[in-house]
Amino acid sequence: MSVTSFRELVPILQTAIGPMILISGLGLLLLTMTNRLGRIIDRSRSLLDDLESYPESYIIRINKEVAILWKRARYIRIAILLACVTCFGASWLILLLFLSALINLDLPLLLSGIFIVSMLSLSSSLLFFFIEVNMTLSALKIEMESHDKKRLIIENMGYK
Repeated sequence: MSVTSFRELVPILQTAIGPMILISGLGLLLLTMTNRLGRIIDRSRSLLDDLESYPESYIIRINKEVAILWKRARYIRIAILLACVTCFGASWLILLLFLSALINLDLPLLLSGIFIVSMLSLSSSLLFFFIEVNMTLSALKIEMESHDKKRLIIENMGYK
């Protein structure tokens, strides 16, 4: 069936709305992920500035935090990559939906495959994003342990 009138085009447009909404939502997800990546990089840089001038105990703590930040950056980079693959797949899905209608191509397996790969990429992206978000607690735990040690030292010295 080739598209010859506006009435035949409307169902195709309705079918393409789903992937277009997905692309819109992915834009917001990518914005969030890239902001998190930027914060990770900024935090790493601020921790590593003038590191040599601090005592060894501080350097050990900072190295632990930076190691976690490095892992977080790798996870969020993978999440961003997978979200981009999803967006790319949704774009191709829209394009192929229109082409299949315009030039009368029958591509159900290709369209299904692109859709499945896109959804698997989206699910994997969200999984890596979730892992990265949970890793923030590991870095916070290291920082809290350092503050607890300082608090105990101050309390033992008689200051309250």
